[in-house]
Amino acid sequence: MADIAAVFHWPPSVTDVMPLTEVLEWRHKAIQRNGASNE
Repeated sequence: MADIAAVFHWPPSVTDVMPLTEVLEWRHKAIQRNGASNE
């Protein structure tokens, strides 16, 4: 969740209502946007 918050500047309340699969998708997008090649 910290990846998502750092990259997209979303408060925890945004991800709290998402299903886990959606959170994981956004986390993957955040990692890619941040330029990381590996988790």
